[in-house]
Amino acid sequence: MRPIAHFHSAFPTKFGIPRQSGIVKELRGRIVFEPEFRNVDALRGLEGFDYLWIIWEFSANRTMEERGATSWQPTVRPPLLGGNVQMGVFATRSPYRPNPIGLSSVLIDHIELNSTEGPVIHLLGADLMDGTPIYDIKPYVTYADCHPDARSGFVDERRWQELEVEFPEVLKAHFTPESLKALIRVLALDPRPQYQDLPDKVYGMPYEDYDIRFRVADGVLQVVEVKSLRS
Repeated sequence: MRPIAHFHSAFPTKFGIPRQSGIVKELRGRIVFEPEFRNVDALRGLEGFDYLWIIWEFSANRTMEERGATSWQPTVRPPLLGGNVQMGVFATRSPYRPNPIGLSSVLIDHIELNSTEGPVIHLLGADLMDGTPIYDIKPYVTYADCHPDARSGFVDERRWQELEVEFPEVLKAHFTPESLKALIRVLALDPRPQYQDLPDKVYGMPYEDYDIRFRVADGVLQVVEVKSLRS
């Protein structure tokens, strides 16, 4: 199996990426196909669909060999449960799985058929890192894929506590209004590493061409610096 495309987004690392697709609807991204698959006929009819399923790889995760593990782990500690409860890996969406495969439902913004990179699919709300390998895409079909009355296990009982975001006006000037709106939503979802609560620590999150520096205390995230990542 080989990638048919790669994803391009505002996140050069996995730090800060929303935990699920669709949570930050303003986030823009692109699917750029590998040269072998840059055929407009392969996308014929896709313009009639609003959403896509993306099958992709958690490429930023270390393999078992790199972690020094000899076997896969049957349980994980979901951040939604505070890291204190073990759940079966197949009952979660943890990226640490026997096969590092991700599945995301994303909104199609528009399809560009004749770009210099071949046909490109522009998306909104994706939860993928820049450069993520994509192995397949399939249209979202409402009658088969939508189950509004379905139970969602422990997820039904918990909700993420969003942070209040303080973003100085002078630092907002680095971003377009649309990009800024997406960034504030990402920060409100608390991009800190799991289970960390260090009020004096200044964190850094790469976003587009900038390093967003911030600290969190008492439910408030304060942006303290925006540094360019360009040399």
